[in-house]
Amino acid sequence: MEYYSSQISLLIEQLASLPGIGGKTAQRLAFHIIDMPKERVEKLADTIVKAKQTIRYCSQCLTLTDRELCPVCSNPARDQKTIMVVENPRDMSAYEKTGKYEGVYHVLHGAISPMLGIGPADIRLKELMHRLEKDVDEVIIATNSSLEGETTAMYISKLVKPTGIKVSRIASGVPVGGDLEYIDEVTLLRALEGRVEL
Repeated sequence: MEYYSSQISLLIEQLASLPGIGGKTAQRLAFHIIDMPKERVEKLADTIVKAKQTIRYCSQCLTLTDRELCPVCSNPARDQKTIMVVENPRDMSAYEKTGKYEGVYHVLHGAISPMLGIGPADIRLKELMHRLEKDVDEVIIATNSSLEGETTAMYISKLVKPTGIKVSRIASGVPVGGDLEYIDEVTLLRALEGRVEL
């Protein structure tokens, strides 16, 4: 039995297709959007379309940006010789919130997961190895503490060690199975400061 007109149902359906948005939340958002002034709805829709058209990967670290280089990579005060490897842009953002890390990043856009059919060629390892041909002192591996994150960390360590570059892994403080984007800044900072060489 249909409760709403087809257009309302379609809006709810589209919102519910977003990650983390269930049916009730989608319904609440749909009614909020319908109640918003027309100008705000148009601005929201326009912002979404412009973001999709202009956001791309940073040419250096591969995070999302609307410029050639992201704000971190283009900052001359950042230590370009220290590269922290993270799984996704949300993990990078989590470390940036600590305000203490002064190096740059490399975003893999995933982790090795044989169960899901994701191998080393499916994440941005080739680009990382290309960056390591330049003057780099340390690679900090900050993948999640999940099985996939640990597998990825060990794989990167085996790739980087022969180059003579120091390889370290973030220390404990990040719970096993935890995603970096949901961990508080103090825990992330302790994990960064307590990293150990692999």
